[in-house]
Amino acid sequence: MFDCEAHSVASVHQKKESGPGREKKKVSYEGMRWHYFREYREVWWWSKETVAVVTGGNRGIGFEICRQLAAHGLTVILTSRDASAGVEAIKVLKEDGLDLIYHQLDIGDSSSINQFVNWLQENYGGLDILVNNAGVNFNLGSDNSVENARKRISNAALRDKLSDVESLSEELIDNTLSTFLQQVEDGSWTSGGWPQNYTDYSLSKLAVNAFTRLTARKLSERPVGQKVCVNCYCPGWVRTALTGYAGNNTVEEGADTGVWLALLSDQTTTGKFFAERREINF
Repeated sequence: MFDCEAHSVASVHQKKESGPGREKKKVSYEGMRWHYFREYREVWWWSKETVAVVTGGNRGIGFEICRQLAAHGLTVILTSRDASAGVEAIKVLKEDGLDLIYHQLDIGDSSSINQFVNWLQENYGGLDILVNNAGVNFNLGSDNSVENARKRISNAALRDKLSDVESLSEELIDNTLSTFLQQVEDGSWTSGGWPQNYTDYSLSKLAVNAFTRLTARKLSERPVGQKVCVNCYCPGWVRTALTGYAGNNTVEEGADTGVWLALLSDQTTTGKFFAERREINF
């Protein structure tokens, strides 16, 4: 999600128990792999058998996360709602010397999700890393951020509820969003303590942050060997189509923390919010 959050990314990372491009570009990626080896050599837990799925990977930050994970040597499955856009993205990456797999996935369509899950299970037995990057934004602006949204909620009780991880529940998140939608319908939302700018986007990002913490708490209660680490991060105000290419950060910079989180070897880091590889407050 974003110091402005132009976009929201949550990552889920779980280890399994079982454990011809242009020459110029090939040289570049070999150099990148050596850089990654030096950076991660003490905690290098993944291999070509490690499966990473990235939603919304056909452009922007999602595309760059796919590129970086593939350069690390993982098996990367790039997904997108628009199949033609996804296939084109795969083609570009292959021209750059990277070998990725494509599958169509619309995260707003339950049948598409079920099809993808069945295909993934049948062909790979599951996944190790999920980068939940897909999203849509109709509100552009550099102050379109979760942190700014939280500050703009004048209803202190609501703000505290969304910040208290112990009392968070799916019902609370659903009720919060339902209340907002109801007040939009009856015209009372402006006096209800909701953010006045980039309202729908800001609230959706707050809900994703809250759901990240809730999911992390639930999955951390699993037995050893079955735990799933769930974190989210702010990529910053990135120069992508989503921001009208008006951001301050490059896509490489925007993807960096997401890739770093996906490759963490520490299985105790979960339910956190990060920016520039540093933990920040929700």
